[in-house]
Amino acid sequence: MSIIIEVNDLIKIYKVHKKKPGFLNSLKDFFFRKYESVVALNKISFKVEKGELLGYIGPNGAGKTTTLKILSGILYPTKGNVRIMDFVPYKRNKEFLKNIAFIMGQKSQLWWDIPAMETFLLNKEIYSIHHKAFNERLKELTELLDIGDKIHIPVRKLSLGERMKMELIASLLHAPKIIFLDEPTIGLDIIAQDVIRKFLIEYNQTHNATIILTSHYIKDIESICNRIIIVDDGQIIFDGKKEEILKTLLQESVIRIRFKKQHTDVEKIGVVLSHNKNYYVIKIPTVKLKDVISYILQKNEVEEITIDKLQLEDAIKRIYEDTGKFKNN
Repeated sequence: MSIIIEVNDLIKIYKVHKKKPGFLNSLKDFFFRKYESVVALNKISFKVEKGELLGYIGPNGAGKTTTLKILSGILYPTKGNVRIMDFVPYKRNKEFLKNIAFIMGQKSQLWWDIPAMETFLLNKEIYSIHHKAFNERLKELTELLDIGDKIHIPVRKLSLGERMKMELIASLLHAPKIIFLDEPTIGLDIIAQDVIRKFLIEYNQTHNATIILTSHYIKDIESICNRIIIVDDGQIIFDGKKEEILKTLLQESVIRIRFKKQHTDVEKIGVVLSHNKNYYVIKIPTVKLKDVISYILQKNEVEEITIDKLQLEDAIKRIYEDTGKFKNN
């Protein structure tokens, strides 16, 4: 596979106006402004292969949207190098712009009072799309999203899910090779979310488009992406396959036990996370799981015993809670 995106030691520092409360301080600030530096990205480095489905996630303020804006050429980096298909994004080369799309779930390119078709026609001219190619692409996208009967209806009369479908069509008519998605399913109901996820997977398989997705809905990441980068406080703390996250954290397992009577030697089994009367939640090394359960059943009267199945969302939460343990060196 060929590398289509390469990011090396990317740094972004914002100058933020330091404002003090009160009228007199506001007056002073008008003449003598003070600024402080906020580091949004701190030496971010990664590569993306052509056709890859990459989830780029992290807590609020971690630097996700800043990264996408730099990759798409909206923002200048403070330091570091970014190359996409041999282009430098911030130079906004015409050929570069023809090969990318940036879709933001909270910002729209559609005109509220006119049909989405008018936006499609405008984009046709902006990207110099040939008439035949435009019609073919429009037909393909509207069929994939099952929205062809709504393209001539004013946008204000469409549901949120329908508007998101129109956003996708408008952004993909020029057949971009790289798609940046920032919270594409935000605010959508579960059915609309599922439609968008399936569409993105099918579009990737059909066109081998490279997709970088940010989302706070872990289901988006779990369903669509095969690789995950986790950022926190402007730094990468994990970069690998989904399976690697679970494999890393499966070194420990959590079991839940309800004994028939009070138990006094639970600490010998493992680390007690919580307990209430005869009910215990215990953490143990996964390699000892089989032996521990066998020991419990042989030595104690047990009403109930369950093993927690680690979900991707739980795994990512643990990474957020212990960044030092998972940070890539």
